[in-house]
Amino acid sequence: MSDTAVRFVDVKNITRWAAQEGVENIMLGMIDYIEADFRRWPVFDKCARIGSHSDVGVIELMPTSDGQEYGFKYVNGHPSNPASGHQTVTAFGVLADVATGYPTFWSEMTVLTALRTAATSAMVAKHLARPDSATLALIGNGTQSEFQALAMRAALGINSLRIWDTDPAAMQKFVGNAEPLGFDVYVASSAHDAVRGADIVTTCTADKASATILTADMIEPGMHINAIGGDCPGKTELDAAILTLGDVFVEFPEQTWIEGEIQQMPADFPITELWQVLLGEAAGRTSPDQITIFDSVGFAIEDFAALRYLRDAVDGTDFYALVDLIADPSDPKNLFGLVADARVPVLSGGA
Repeated sequence: MSDTAVRFVDVKNITRWAAQEGVENIMLGMIDYIEADFRRWPVFDKCARIGSHSDVGVIELMPTSDGQEYGFKYVNGHPSNPASGHQTVTAFGVLADVATGYPTFWSEMTVLTALRTAATSAMVAKHLARPDSATLALIGNGTQSEFQALAMRAALGINSLRIWDTDPAAMQKFVGNAEPLGFDVYVASSAHDAVRGADIVTTCTADKASATILTADMIEPGMHINAIGGDCPGKTELDAAILTLGDVFVEFPEQTWIEGEIQQMPADFPITELWQVLLGEAAGRTSPDQITIFDSVGFAIEDFAALRYLRDAVDGTDFYALVDLIADPSDPKNLFGLVADARVPVLSGGA
């Protein structure tokens, strides 16, 4: 195989890697990479993700570059997929060398996106939630919920969970996964019941519609809210009144105005970019009673960081394969020669 072969992490290898290394250990490492990339935010090429919308979902590309490496993620969101036995979200991603344009690393990103989304939530909570936060409410107990719980425990030591989902089977699934991991899980009777007394509230629902998962009367002083379900125009989870109760923090405003909770607000509504908080250019949490809201839609730089973390973590292991992805003729100007050399020779002669 050519020395231009691309390292590839498939589903089998990423799940083997996660099982061996431990999800919480992975979260801690990924948090460091994501935070480091947020701290160098100005060097990145940035654009809102490129979406192709249909009546049943969306398919998107999420590109970025730091000038040395380029990365992108392909991802879909199809809320009705589970009814037919398919995942709501699937993804894969690529890193490439800017100097040559050659791909260098390729990975599945369905599992990796779950890890990076939870790691981002926990990274933000480290900076915006109260330092003494002890209880997490999870509204929406689908594929992301266990990862959120593990990330918050890894980063903040939170072990007490309050959960709610409109689907009782989802809550039962979560309890079955979380309790053996040592979590103390309270199954609430409603979203209002779930958030009562919680220090951090995470909303993560799949329906691509404007919904009111939380209302303003549920919000208590000092809460930190991770609203992470928003990812397309017309989809929201929070009562707009909640956004006026505290301070709203976003990833990339140009994307969040289109897809996040703030699409409900006027253009002059005040927001703060997270990278500015990390660099000390803007205030984060300023008091124990302050309500902080992370209006997260997911951004390409987080995927870029996750891909780099995975690439570095599996280097020198057996958790990847080499894929002959790049055509590499000995003469760069003779691509046809590869085809000609591969032809089956036609034999001639008599009987």
